Amino acid sequence: MVTQGIQQLDQLDEILTAVRQFRDFNSSNDPYGEHDFGKIELFGEIIFWKFDYYDLALEYGSEDPSDPAVTSRVLTIMLASEY
Repeated sequence: MVTQGIQQLDQLDEILTAVRQFRDFNSSNDPYGEHDFGKIELFGEIIFWKFDYYDLALEYGSEDPSDPAVTSRVLTIMLASEY
C-alpha cells in the first residue's frame, strides 16, 4: 500500500528498491528485532515503511504474525509528513 504522497513523487520504483535494500536495523530503530519498520531519505523527503500483520480477512490483527497460514502481511509506504 502506498499513500497519495508517495504516488505524487512519481518515483515508486526507486522507493521500492530502497525499501527492499534497507538493512540499517539497530537497537534504537528496531528494539524488538522484528525488522517491520524503516525510515529512508530520498528525493528530499523522509519516507517511512511499515509492515502490519492482519488476519486473513484483513479485519483484525493476526493471532500469530509468524504463521503465514493465518496472517496477511501488509506493507505501507508513506511520507513522514503523512503519519
